[in-house]
Amino acid sequence: MNDKRIFASSTARNRGPIVDVLREILPAKGLVLEIASGAGEHVAFFAAAFPHMTFCPSDPSAEARESIAAWIAAAGVANVRAPLALDVQRFPWPISAADAMICINMIHISPWRATESLFEGARGTLPASAPLYLYGPYRRGDAHTAPSNAEFDASLRARNADWGVRDLEKVAELGRRKGFGDPQVVEMPANNLSVIFRRSAEAA
Repeated sequence: MNDKRIFASSTARNRGPIVDVLREILPAKGLVLEIASGAGEHVAFFAAAFPHMTFCPSDPSAEARESIAAWIAAAGVANVRAPLALDVQRFPWPISAADAMICINMIHISPWRATESLFEGARGTLPASAPLYLYGPYRRGDAHTAPSNAEFDASLRARNADWGVRDLEKVAELGRRKGFGDPQVVEMPANNLSVIFRRSAEAA
C-alpha cells in the first residue's frame, strides 16, 4: 500500500491543547476553513473532535493535498471537504465564505506579505464576529519568549530571510488595519500561543 500521509511529530503534542481552545471559540455549527493545512493531521483530528462542524482544508502544495486526502481517508471522517488548492497570496480565493478560519504554524514559515494576504482574505471570507485562529511561536514586547524560540527564529531566517518568528504586536496591528479587533491570546505548551482575532462588524 502506498501511504501518502505525511507525519509531523509536533502535531501529536499540540493537537489536544488546540482542540481545548477551539471548543471555546468555534460556532455551534458551520464551515471551518483551514489555511495551510500541511500534512492534514490536524484537520482529521479536528473533524473527529467536532462532528457538528464541516471542515475545509487547503494548501498550495499538491504533495500536501495528497497527504491531507490520505489522512481524511485514514481517519474515516465524513465532515471534511476535499482539500483546496489555496495560496493566500493569490486572489480571489477558491472559497467565498466560511464561519471560522484556522491557520496553524504558517506565518513564521512564509513571507510577511503572506500574513497580510491572510488577513485580507479572512476579512472577505468571514462574517462579523467570526474567529480567525492563529497558532505558533511569537515574540512579545520586542523579545523572544524563550531561548528555544530564539534558536528556532535564527534557524528559520538562515533557511529563508523572509521567514521568522513574528512580533505579536505587529500581527495585532495588522489585524486592526484589516478590520479585526484586538486578539485574545492563550498561552500554549512549548512556548507557543493561540491568537484569536474576530472580524469587526464594520469591516467591509
